Amino acid sequence: MALNKCLTAPFRPSDFFSTAAIGMRSLVKIKPTILRPRVAVAMAMAMKEPVIDGLTDEMNEIAIRNLDFAPSRRLVRSVFVEVQQQLDHCLFKMAPPGIRTEEWYEINIKDQEIFCKSWLPEPDVQLKGALCFCHGYGDTCTFFFEGIAKQIASSGYAVYAIDHPGFGLSEGLHGYVSSFDDIVDNVIEQFAIIKGRPEIRELPHFLLGQSMGGAVAIKALLKEPEKWDGLVLVAPMCKIAEEVMPPAPIANALIMLAKVLPRAKLVPQQDLAELAFRDLNKRKLASYNVICYNDQTRLRTAVELLNATKDIESQLHKINLPLLILHGAADKITDPKISEFLYERASSEDKTLKLYEDGYHCILEGEPDERIFTVIQDIVTWLDSRCSVHQEFHSTLPSAQYSSLTTFA
Repeated sequence: MALNKCLTAPFRPSDFFSTAAIGMRSLVKIKPTILRPRVAVAMAMAMKEPVIDGLTDEMNEIAIRNLDFAPSRRLVRSVFVEVQQQLDHCLFKMAPPGIRTEEWYEINIKDQEIFCKSWLPEPDVQLKGALCFCHGYGDTCTFFFEGIAKQIASSGYAVYAIDHPGFGLSEGLHGYVSSFDDIVDNVIEQFAIIKGRPEIRELPHFLLGQSMGGAVAIKALLKEPEKWDGLVLVAPMCKIAEEVMPPAPIANALIMLAKVLPRAKLVPQQDLAELAFRDLNKRKLASYNVICYNDQTRLRTAVELLNATKDIESQLHKINLPLLILHGAADKITDPKISEFLYERASSEDKTLKLYEDGYHCILEGEPDERIFTVIQDIVTWLDSRCSVHQEFHSTLPSAQYSSLTTFA
């Protein structure tokens, strides 16, 4: 869903060093203990609060299982998938009928099982293009994005998404990013396979990235700019504001500690739902995203995210494809000023920035219903314009067709 506190709130040295010290003492002093299952569940439920209101004890016990490894995440998702689809959220309640979905796994070059999913309109709807989605930090493509994908698919697009390694239903230690470039390379690998599908092979292909997924999408585009016809970014993580960057001594300590304890969950964090979801009712539903990673950030992950943003910031001028940037004007997780920075730095002649008044971080999931559908329609309208040009000239969209424009909505 979003960046962790390690990248979005001011660093306090006391917080970092006390947390690290406690973590290291724990690793040294605590001996393995075998607990009866009921005792273990009770302890876990006491540590992971709050449980989800309105669910049975059995469901809540499943919701707080250890999700370090993919089999557990897949089991939990299978139990909750029907419950999630019945939630009182416009993305679920107003999902268009007739959308064809498919789920499958691909084995990537690292020999990991990668979860993939597609959403296509009804067979009699002519496809206009393909949209490939990169989800944000800690998230999955199997919760809120289900509703977003169905809305876009109903407008004539084939929508595809994957769970990054270590997130959602894909293999890998939960929440662990050993190499940001590995995530990028996996996106390139999987979407290359998807773009070869016969139903979309000759159509324009667009990349959509949200939050951290925006950083993944940017890096994928920079590695293979000729492979895409346009880029859509929602609250992208492409630069860390100076005021929330950790002081140099803390950053250096973080890097050193990550070499010793790369998988350790030692970076302080807070529950970001309050900052991410403006609509209070939708904020409560975020807890149903039961396979998201919402624990403390692993040390190596934090370092990789910091390094990725530094690398991206230095290359923003290389973005020259049609570009749409969407951001909540009141976002306190990824600063909308960073999107303005991206807009100014990108060399694309066809680029659009939309800032949504009072919008929080999750403008596609956590805003009032009308705003959510406005943002989705803005994406569809933008795609329609580029696909119509593509169809008319039977070639990639010339960037000079559109003048530079900033829109405040």
